[in-house]
Amino acid sequence: MTARVFRDAWGIPHLRATDSRALAVAQGRVTAYDRAWQIEVERHRAGGTSASFLGAEALGWDRFARQARLDDTAHRCFAALDPETTDWVRGYVEGVNEGLATGAARSPEFAAVGLTPGRWEPWTPLAVWLAHHILFAGFPTKLWREHVTHRLGEAAANLFAADAPSTAGSNGWLLAGDRTATGAALLAGDPHRFIEDPGVYQQIRLACPEYDVVGLAVPGVPGVAHFGHTGGVAWAITNAMADYQDLYVERLRRRGEAVEAYGPDGWRPAAVHTETVEVAGADAVEVEVIETARGPVVAGGPDDAPAVSLRYPPRVLADLGFATLPALLRARTVDDVDAAVDRWIEPVNVLQAADTAGGLLHRVAGAVPVRHPANRLRVVPAWAPEHAWQGWYAPLPPAEVDGCAVMANERGLASPLGVEFAPPYRADRIRDLIDSGRDWTADRMPAVHTDTYLGSAEPLLTRLAGLTGLEPAAAALRDRLVRWDRRMAADSTDATAFALFRAALVRRLAAHPALAPLADPPPYPEVFQPWLALVPRVAYAVPALLGSSLLPGVDPDALLRAAVEEVAAGPADPGGTAGDAGRGGPPRWGELHRLTPWQALPHPHAGPVPELAGDHDCVLATSSIPGVTHDCLRGPAARFVWDLADRAGSRWVVPFGASGVPGDAHHEDQLPSWLAGDLLPVTTDWDQLTEERDDR
Repeated sequence: MTARVFRDAWGIPHLRATDSRALAVAQGRVTAYDRAWQIEVERHRAGGTSASFLGAEALGWDRFARQARLDDTAHRCFAALDPETTDWVRGYVEGVNEGLATGAARSPEFAAVGLTPGRWEPWTPLAVWLAHHILFAGFPTKLWREHVTHRLGEAAANLFAADAPSTAGSNGWLLAGDRTATGAALLAGDPHRFIEDPGVYQQIRLACPEYDVVGLAVPGVPGVAHFGHTGGVAWAITNAMADYQDLYVERLRRRGEAVEAYGPDGWRPAAVHTETVEVAGADAVEVEVIETARGPVVAGGPDDAPAVSLRYPPRVLADLGFATLPALLRARTVDDVDAAVDRWIEPVNVLQAADTAGGLLHRVAGAVPVRHPANRLRVVPAWAPEHAWQGWYAPLPPAEVDGCAVMANERGLASPLGVEFAPPYRADRIRDLIDSGRDWTADRMPAVHTDTYLGSAEPLLTRLAGLTGLEPAAAALRDRLVRWDRRMAADSTDATAFALFRAALVRRLAAHPALAPLADPPPYPEVFQPWLALVPRVAYAVPALLGSSLLPGVDPDALLRAAVEEVAAGPADPGGTAGDAGRGGPPRWGELHRLTPWQALPHPHAGPVPELAGDHDCVLATSSIPGVTHDCLRGPAARFVWDLADRAGSRWVVPFGASGVPGDAHHEDQLPSWLAGDLLPVTTDWDQLTEERDDR
């Protein structure tokens, strides 16, 4: 078994092996060489050991990872894999272990924190995958609804459910051959995640006699799960926004060293043990790990009620759906993709696919339990038998593709499976853009990817337009915003004026006495606090809150008036330098809206912070948190176009580069293209690649 490594002009690895197992080994080895620091951080996060070198800031996550049993669940799922998939995953892990020492030697972060690369277990890729996606469905939102209900009453449970943006989403669109210049389908999109450096997606090519696939892999995980092109068929996904994880309030009691949980059949023993979390620069922390018949306890315990347990499909089924991954690599048609994703478990996705024979696919994939409707909304009592899971939704919803299909986390195909979805603005705008053109090609797709029209501004600006009796500066700002073209362009001062007005409105609404009971978040663990903060919740639900009859004393016109007059007066904005928005003096939007990637260990010599266009409801979904910060925390973690006429006509780009090593020539060489909205060619001709010598 042999494998060869080639690189294109951007350092993207193209791997060619004599068989699929040798290819898996090569993928693991090249990933360890290119992304050693990144994948070791992810291994430690999955095992709840990252605080041992990242310090106390990582303790909250490590505690959750231990209590949620992420590594143990991955181990169970690995043990249940079929022999072929088991061997394939083992091959990848062998490659990682072979390459880690060399990769770590070229990654300065290891020395900076005194970390020695460890050894991957066969189930580690499954643990990495689970750690990436355990919060994907946003189950902490149920804690938020519980908080709202306790403070504002039952009628307010869905007060903030205004189809608000989630922590992870995507755009995706599929054009049938009758909408393209070649007569073959085009599949395009951009996954929206927290922007990380190194990036969460790894461009790669995997070739052996059985298949030849280009796609976006997740470093630390074999194959190409989410976005790939085999030459015969291509696929892509978005977050379905399905609800498939439940929270139960538990009654726990101690019986000596044992713990019991009260369930539908009375008191029953719970599994309990203690683990030690090492913390760099601080004392180690003991974590009690408890699991009831519902699932692991992730908040509270027998001594500090309320205790809350988490029930999630991989823990119940001992299956993450990893058998899907090698099947996708072998796919030749949409029917092959359809059959492969029938075995998918988590996360639940909307999937699109197209093949060279004209086949099209648009469906939901994943495991969604059948249970009481209240389970989707709230934390439910563990002792009530009606809240037990009753099976699984099957088959999951498909849809016909009539010329064009769009998936942007909106209410639609997956509606029966979820509660809150993304607002329709992105999906509607993509459809409008596609319908406005014809004879589409891959090279024209960036016009869709980078569109900055902000449809969600319209409800606020419509209200603002009706305000009268404003001070002259505020009236001038009102008129300016009403005339604005609604584009969040990086060079637009009007976009800044709107962002400042929106932020002021959010802060004033969040500070209103009607919402004061929600100002102090409930005392749940640190990892859940982003879902429990009031200002971000208000930021994404402003139109619904202004129109609600459930908030006594809220006068929408008074709040709008105060916000526009505040911005017109020109005080500094807490989320950035405001300038004088009323007299035409705010900075350009890009000066405030800057890329702020997450880094496990921030680079000591980071360069200038790039300016961005877009906003969270634009197709160019570069998200900030209105009222908190204008910085971009989440956005397109990759962009791609899969061309079914000729795979060589496909395009892709990532925010930084193929290498995770600071200072490497390919660490940030794609950033200028990503910022400009350009896409790079997918090189498929082996003669245009450079073979890498096997001397590392």
